[in-house]
Amino acid sequence: MADLYPAIEPYEQGVLAVGDGQQVYWETCGNPRGKPAVVLHGGPGSGCSPWHRRLFDPSAYRLVLFDQRNCGRSTPHASAPQTDLAHNTTAHLVADIERLRQHLGVERWLVGGGSWGSTLALAYAEHAPERVTEMLLFGVTTGRHTEFDWLFRGGVAILFPEQWARLRASLPAAERDGDIVEAYHRLLNDRDPTVRQRAADAWCLWESATLAWPPSTELAERFTNPTFALAFARLVTHYVRHNAWLEDGRLLRDAGVLAGIPGILVNGRFDFQAPIANAWELNRVWPRAELVIVENAGHAASNPGLTQELIRATNRFAGC
Repeated sequence: MADLYPAIEPYEQGVLAVGDGQQVYWETCGNPRGKPAVVLHGGPGSGCSPWHRRLFDPSAYRLVLFDQRNCGRSTPHASAPQTDLAHNTTAHLVADIERLRQHLGVERWLVGGGSWGSTLALAYAEHAPERVTEMLLFGVTTGRHTEFDWLFRGGVAILFPEQWARLRASLPAAERDGDIVEAYHRLLNDRDPTVRQRAADAWCLWESATLAWPPSTELAERFTNPTFALAFARLVTHYVRHNAWLEDGRLLRDAGVLAGIPGILVNGRFDFQAPIANAWELNRVWPRAELVIVENAGHAASNPGLTQELIRATNRFAGC
């Protein structure tokens, strides 16, 4: 079994002004002369993680990580109620990736991403295929409206009825039968900080429940930080209520532009947040991608089987 590479620290980091008053944190790790790669985190709103650094051979890669707008170490932060998210859309993030590539003097790079990060990676690669050498996607999502509805408007509730009922019960009675995303969006932007935090905790408890089987009854560790939880919930509901500003099915329809790019798609057989059919449908329209199914794995990327396949993939691409 492939182990994670040893923990490392960035050899360079900074903050990039990307317009609209936005400051995006970035870091580079590994070998300054290595193969360039960028990893796009999930969420939206999860922020980059030291765990991402350990998926890549530090002697072979020049790895770039960054916190997408309004999360992690980027500012202004979504946990602040006065932070306006109007300048945070998929198109803004795609433009940020290109600005960062140019800022770092990278000609072409491997693009990786998990969960929401895989949708963003597809959007970026279809926008600038000439800048992408390979792709590594895991917990695959493709931005279709049915995918957002599956996780956030009750589809997966057929497998998690108790947890879904708890999420609805946390709403005011008058809003329990409406659009749950709109209801939580309103609460997460309420003037009362207690109302905002209660809504964030309820939303993140639902996110925690669906990561693996059996369902968790507690907040995932990252959500125990109230600042993180509030920013995460605000950003997710912001994106979901707009279907990530993506025309329905566009990323699959336009996948032909990826024909010259090799890819590896890694998905857990029992991923309830990103069902394996997403990766399957993407593979059908992107034949050069290889689909790797990890048995007995869910959405949590820390699953040993998923970790093994991700490291195997980065090692394969290291010499390309």
